[in-house]
Order: sequence, then structure tokens, then C-alpha cells
Amino acid sequence: MEANEKDLNAAKARGVTGAMFDRLALSRSKLESLCTGLLQIADSSHTNVGKVVRRTQISESLEVVQKTVPIGVLMIIFESRPDALPQVASLAIASANGLLMKGGKEALNSNRILMRIVNEALGRYGCSDAISLVSGRDEVDDLLKLDQYIDLVIPRGSNEMVKSIKERSKSIPVLGHADGICHTYLDEFCDADKAVKIVVDAKTDYPAACNAMETLLVHESLLTNEIFYKVCGALKKAGVAIFSGPRLSEHLTFGPPKAEKMSFEYGGLACIVEIVSDMEEAINHIHKFGSGHTDVIVTENRDTAEKFLSSVDSACVFHNASSRFADGFRLGLGAEVGISTGRIHARGPVGVEGLLTTKWELEGGQRYCSRVCRGGQTL
Repeated sequence: MEANEKDLNAAKARGVTGAMFDRLALSRSKLESLCTGLLQIADSSHTNVGKVVRRTQISESLEVVQKTVPIGVLMIIFESRPDALPQVASLAIASANGLLMKGGKEALNSNRILMRIVNEALGRYGCSDAISLVSGRDEVDDLLKLDQYIDLVIPRGSNEMVKSIKERSKSIPVLGHADGICHTYLDEFCDADKAVKIVVDAKTDYPAACNAMETLLVHESLLTNEIFYKVCGALKKAGVAIFSGPRLSEHLTFGPPKAEKMSFEYGGLACIVEIVSDMEEAINHIHKFGSGHTDVIVTENRDTAEKFLSSVDSACVFHNASSRFADGFRLGLGAEVGISTGRIHARGPVGVEGLLTTKWELEGGQRYCSRVCRGGQTL
């Protein structure tokens, strides 16, 4: 905590504010959650690698087994968040991957202390060099060219940083997301109390997080009852600045200021509120302006909820739950190296399983493919 205080003071001196400063700060509650997550990862760490995914008996003496194996060497780049260091280190250890980490300069003191702890822990088993911390922008640029040594790059930080890494990594795959534009849709059959609690939590629990709500979609029928005004009143009471979408602006003569763009990640106490005619319009809005991260429906109609869950094409889709649950720790993974909005390999919060691939092992006992191909053997 003393090292983190040095980083915070230096950040203040440089004028760092907002989401970047919030991510930099450590607290007792953050450390307690971190500890709980690391213990969860440790509990299953001995069974992650070499786990049999599939076993097939091809013939009497021919068996093929598909097993989990590490991806290889990971390079994880994160900015501002020092608690990310032990998270990603523990996931690399639990998946038997080598790891290169690049932390942001703003967390230099915190990262040094945390890295020393990681090295001391690994040193007890003679593998302290399995995880390394690199520094310097130029060094990262050089590492991004080493596709023969590094198998996967995972950036974790601001939109600008993630986009920059994707553009600069020409030959190494990049797993990550650029935006966290999360929606909450209040259906015409939503419960008022649930709506208020879910929306306020999704926006205010940790506004700087990528899983915080950025746009609230409201069924137009709710404008004529108390739910719309209860929810907006609760947001304002929590200090949230509200910006209106085009349709809401048409309905309210003296409403909130109009949003400059509908696809925007505020990363703070601000959000867009827009009205829609029905669930289909809400889904279309999400697909047009969302980022495929996390989207939520609040409704008591089970059929509507199921249709929303199956129709929205995002990494995480929730019913009557805050978008803040889109997190590796909260979803039972212990921790995450990041959240992927891509479609290949891992999607959503990436824990140990997302850092593993598989290989096939075949026990043949002098079996020859030519005999099978020519009909000499039956599979």
C-alpha cells in the first residue's frame, strides 16, 4: 500500500484523473477480493493441464485422447491496474504458460513490489524466470515482432491502448476488446425495484470498469408510469450525468442534454438514456451501437428474457443482473486476464481455460493407416 501511495501521488502530480486514476488505486477490499480469487485459482491448478477432454476408442487396440496443454508464452500488457499483475501471473502459473508482462509506468512502484512477491513464490520451485516484467515502449515494440517465441498477446487497458497493440502486432494473435459499451434494457414488464437497483449498480459500482453500463434503453410504455422517473431520479441522486438519445429528446421538451454520439464509453458517472418501441428495436440498437461486451435485460416476462438472451450477439448477456457481473472473479473463474469480445478461441472473461489449447495423443500398437484406407481394418 505504501508503494501504491507513491504511484498515486505521482499520478496526481502529473494530472492523472478519472478512470485511469481509479484503476491505479489499491484498497483493502480490492486486495481481499484478489486474495479470494487467487485461492480459487490455486484450488484447481493441479488438474488444468493434461485434463482429458475427449477419449475415443477407434478400434480394439486404437485409442485417441484429446488433452489440455498450455498455449505457450503469453505477453500481457496492462496499464494503470497493479492488481492485474498477480491476477495474470496466477492464471499463467495455473495454466503452465510462460509469461511476459508489461505494466504501465504509472504503477511502477506497485508493480515492482508485486513482481518481487511473484518471483519469490516461483523461486521456491526453481522457476522464477517463468514470469518476467518488461518495461519501456520500445521494448514492447521489439517483442511484438517475436512471433517465433510469443504465442499470444493480451492487452488490458484503455480503448486507445488495446487498439494500438492490435495495430502494432502484425504476426502475433491478439486477444482482447477495444470498447466496453454495455447496455441495460428495461422491458415493459420490468419490476420497478429491480430496475432501479440493477441500473444504479451497473453504472455506479465502478464506473471506470469496462463492464459498467454506458447506455440505458427504456421501453416507451415506461415513460407513462413511475419506473422511468424512479430510475432516472436514482441515477441523478447517485451523481450520474444523463444524456438523451434522439427519440428521448423528441419526447421531453426540457429533458437532459442530447448525446453527441450513441456509441460511446464514458468510463465515469455519465450515461445515455434512450427509448425504444419494443425488444426487437432494443436488440437492433445494441447490435448497431454496442461493442459485443455485455448487455442486460430487466423483465419479469420469461419468454421475452429468453428471446433477448438468445438473440443478442454479445460475449455476455444477462437477465435481471447487473452488467458488473461480467468479470472473471464474479463468474467463478478466480480472476481474468481480460475480457474478449472476439469470436475465436476465448470469449467473455478469459480465465485458465481460455489460456489452454489441446493436443491429440494416439495409442496405436503398430497400426498402419494404409491398412485402414484399403479396407483392411474397420474403425
